Amino acid sequence: MDFSLSPQMQDLLPQVREFIDQKVIPLEPSVKKNGFGASLPELGKLRAEVKRRGWWTPQMHKEHGGMGLSLVDHGLLSVELGRSSLGHFCFNCQAPDAGNMEILALFGSDEQKERYLHPLVRGEIRSCFSMTEPEHAGSNPVWMSTTAVKDGGDYVINGHKWYTSSAEGAAFTIVMAVTDPHQDQHFRASMILVPLDNPGYQFVRNISVMGDVGDDWASHAEVRFENCRVPQSNILGGEGMGFAIAQERLGPGRIHHCMRWLGICERSFEIMCRHAATREVAPGVPLGTRQMVQQWIADSRAEIDAAKWMVLHAAWSIEKFGQKEARDEVSCIKFYVAGVLQRVVDRAVQALGGLGISDDTPLSYYYRHERAARVYDGPDEVHKQSVAKRILRRYGITIAK
Repeated sequence: MDFSLSPQMQDLLPQVREFIDQKVIPLEPSVKKNGFGASLPELGKLRAEVKRRGWWTPQMHKEHGGMGLSLVDHGLLSVELGRSSLGHFCFNCQAPDAGNMEILALFGSDEQKERYLHPLVRGEIRSCFSMTEPEHAGSNPVWMSTTAVKDGGDYVINGHKWYTSSAEGAAFTIVMAVTDPHQDQHFRASMILVPLDNPGYQFVRNISVMGDVGDDWASHAEVRFENCRVPQSNILGGEGMGFAIAQERLGPGRIHHCMRWLGICERSFEIMCRHAATREVAPGVPLGTRQMVQQWIADSRAEIDAAKWMVLHAAWSIEKFGQKEARDEVSCIKFYVAGVLQRVVDRAVQALGGLGISDDTPLSYYYRHERAARVYDGPDEVHKQSVAKRILRRYGITIAK
């Protein structure tokens, strides 16, 4: 393993950090005040500048119009982008679009790529992903009620989804629906492309998350599909391939999430350290002279660094051995980095006191919205259980579901 920076990354990372500090972070207060949708013109200017600089869609291959970064290099870049909640959007590598681009590139037909992938990579449209259902536990991804029934040359989709992130303003969604209920549970569902101007698609609401409804890309929607008719040619990768495709999406996706979380950790750490150095608890006595605060700083630095190397090792393992062989590493980073994120943000909030729980810094936003890191893409408990079962199996113990 060699995690030394390539010449390309040695040149790129400082430039991107400067861009985030000077151009993106200063836009955060305006977006918070006016809303994401109202801020799209200003965000569009930053996206255009990113394009001009050649940084556009870094995770996609050059043949699709991206930078073609490896998973490790994109992970390093994601730390810098994650220092602002707007960073990934400005570089067109934001969730859920990034994952949708990847599976369209891998499994999409030529027609699907032309209609959906290429405009998505160019940044002309956005997308969303409809999998989670309010009626079923999200920790069991193969259990769902949404169905897609063949009728002539079409699928007719009926179902209820929520946490379809970024649905407001999106052009299409990828729906996970049961196409054959009699198959093995891992082959019952398929992924189907649905344009959101379809009359059978219904946007219900944006879900309020910790008091924040959000809007446009920065939102999480509840949606319904009621006799939603689409051509059978809209299926991705073949019938019954939904779960397998989801697994392809989730491995790199968890690397992306974890490195973005580390960017949030770095920003929170910077805010905490700056406050500790400048805030006085008595005349001439900085907060940073207190041993408890020093311990928070030391613990945070150690945990961030440990988490970063764990994620880079997981990314390297995926690239070298494949996703299946790197399952333990990917599951471990998912719950470990989410825990580090929560602890670092909480320490920063505590160090800043009243300022930390206000909206004058991004800490309260992180505290509210990033609590979900321990829930989505598999809750901590499921990942821990999965890792433990696989480890114990090597010692001769098979644990039933």
